[in-house]
Amino acid sequence: MKEVMAIRMRLQMAGKIRELALFNLGIDSKLRGCDLVRLRVEDVAVAGTVKNRAAIVQKKTGRPVQFEITDQARAAVGDLIQKHGLSGSDFLFHSRLAASERLSTRQYARLVQGWVSSIGLNPATYGTHSLRRTKVAMIYRKTGNLRAVQLLLGHTKLESTIRYLGVEVDDALALSEQVEL
Repeated sequence: MKEVMAIRMRLQMAGKIRELALFNLGIDSKLRGCDLVRLRVEDVAVAGTVKNRAAIVQKKTGRPVQFEITDQARAAVGDLIQKHGLSGSDFLFHSRLAASERLSTRQYARLVQGWVSSIGLNPATYGTHSLRRTKVAMIYRKTGNLRAVQLLLGHTKLESTIRYLGVEVDDALALSEQVEL
């Protein structure tokens, strides 16, 4: 949480509206980078108002997944939409290159590496998937609810979620030790 707040504060202080919206939505949505950069305004906003929840079809699986958009992410996304006059089918995260309509997954990865470096962490140990994993790992640690994490990630198999989170026997035993009958 400390690292998330540090990155968020740096982006806010630097006035990086697009990057702040990308960072906040990356954490909230739990989307893969390829899905995050493909978001369109209509996916997250209606009539100029950013939604509390959104749903998209994942590129990798072809399955729908829903996600919440927190107050701070809604504010950042709203600022981005307003600043650039975005609407409807516009990509939410535009590329700065004239040849491309939207931010590429590679450029998103470069931005994440820059954010991580800016707070003194090793960029080789973090990537775009780190943002996808951040919130669900916190949810799992707080609740131990694998099924909820599975649904939030859009996984079809619980085994995939277990591997994804790195749930081990030690985790299961620690949870078991907390429950007395």
